[in-house]
Amino acid sequence: MYPELSLYINGEFIGPSDARRFEEVVNPATRQVLGRLPHASVQDLDHAVASAQKAFESWKKSSPMLRSEILRRVGALARERADDIARALTLDQGKPLAEAKMEVVGCADHADWHAEECRRIYGRVIPSRDPAVRQMVLREPIGVCAAFTPWNFPFNQAIRKIVAAIGAGCTIILKGPEDAPSAVVALAHLFHDAGLPPGVLNIVWGVPHEVSSHLIASPVVRKISFTGSVEVGKKLAATASAHMKRMTMELGGHAPVIVCEDADLDAAVLVTMKAKLRNAGQVCVAPTRLFVHDAIFDAFRDRMVAAFERVKVGAGIETDTVMGPLAHDRRVTEMESFVADAKARGGSVLTGGYAPDLGGSFFAPTLITGLEDDAKLMTHEPFGPIAPLARFKTLDEAIRRANSLPFGLASYAFTENAKAAHRLATELEAGMVNINHSGMALPETPFGGIKDSGFGSEGGAETFDGYLNIKFVTQI
Repeated sequence: MYPELSLYINGEFIGPSDARRFEEVVNPATRQVLGRLPHASVQDLDHAVASAQKAFESWKKSSPMLRSEILRRVGALARERADDIARALTLDQGKPLAEAKMEVVGCADHADWHAEECRRIYGRVIPSRDPAVRQMVLREPIGVCAAFTPWNFPFNQAIRKIVAAIGAGCTIILKGPEDAPSAVVALAHLFHDAGLPPGVLNIVWGVPHEVSSHLIASPVVRKISFTGSVEVGKKLAATASAHMKRMTMELGGHAPVIVCEDADLDAAVLVTMKAKLRNAGQVCVAPTRLFVHDAIFDAFRDRMVAAFERVKVGAGIETDTVMGPLAHDRRVTEMESFVADAKARGGSVLTGGYAPDLGGSFFAPTLITGLEDDAKLMTHEPFGPIAPLARFKTLDEAIRRANSLPFGLASYAFTENAKAAHRLATELEAGMVNINHSGMALPETPFGGIKDSGFGSEGGAETFDGYLNIKFVTQI
């Protein structure tokens, strides 16, 4: 039931062989081996770079109508194959099957939206001071791009970069997540079957730092796009800066939630619980610091505990599972370290706090209270199904504490007061602010952070900006 894994270079699928390194892909719910993933050799990486450069010479001149047509075919094929892609994604990544299918079908919308927007990459004419002079601004594809995507949303994170690069007229080499590779291999098949010319898209695998350093150092590669941790993102950014490469960096966060005294408690609990436990909390925009007004703290706490305790934890492939396993055992160990630190600092575990014996990399949905703001869970992104609850007395205090960390990706707030909502929208230091609901990551909306959470946006009208050069032409 699990697909064959491969590299995809210059329009060819290259599987494991005796001459090529590979690694085993493991099901995090059972720890059973699913398949073998081939690693790219240095020669493979160079072949991918050369293929992308050769393809760029013609692809940059391609009609936006052709690019649009191919992207639309990809969207249609993704919907047709959603069940099979989602099943394999659940097997190697762990998330519930319903979440996996939602990811695939939602990403078909990204292909459709970019198919439309790539037909509208306009320049402009600037009125001249001299009637004999014509002044024009052109937007041209930047060249060969290298992209690096994570394991938490393997299909989503990869397709967002691919459709933006291809729609802009660039070619791209993508290194996906070795932990959960099936969805990215499926993407290669989608674009291949949609008629994308050889070399426009290339998929490689390998030891992450070896692949990234080789691709970023290549003089052919002109743009870097990375989604992942702040620590790794800063290292890649330093390397790319040394080579004067353009970058888009979507890095980690530590999203605050501010629940005001006048909030709709039922809505605040439901939205926060679903956003927190989606993909077992392995979401860069997941709520991770819950600041609740002192007047409603007890009521909110009790409802959140009840909601967490109703969640069915199990293998993602089981139909009644609400939350699947963490992606690998390393994440379980990290959750245990958060709990240990919280207990050592006098925190109280309200629910969860342990790894259930279900045969895989599972951790129970966990809520903790009674922590100071310098505790590990309050200062480090947990990237798992664990969250702290903290009290606040005034909105000034809540905003100050929410903005106190160097992260600035997503934030959430709940209030029925228009004046408070305006303050929160204006003063929260984040690239995305959700008020009274969660509404991020749609194709037509920009997705990105500020401060240590990165720079540049994917999606929205800004989606092609990182893949285009601006050229001014003045002619007499």
